[in-house]
Amino acid sequence: MSDPVVIDARGHRCPVPSLKLMKALETASPGARIVLLATDPMARIDVPFLLSQKGGRVLEIEDADGLLRFTIETGARLDAPTD
Repeated sequence: MSDPVVIDARGHRCPVPSLKLMKALETASPGARIVLLATDPMARIDVPFLLSQKGGRVLEIEDADGLLRFTIETGARLDAPTD
């Protein structure tokens, strides 16, 4: 398995962490891992909601001294053709 893509959204407020994650989801392969770093506490709510809408799942949320580290696995691409 390849190394996860790391998105650094530290210091940004809502909705920037979710927007950066959404951009990464658009190009990620199904089953890819993404790590999102965020300091905005709202990301704890926004990220799982975004994934419920766009596909994918949160594998882990680590919270250390105000730094949230989300480990995400992408789902099937929504724009992918279905046969």
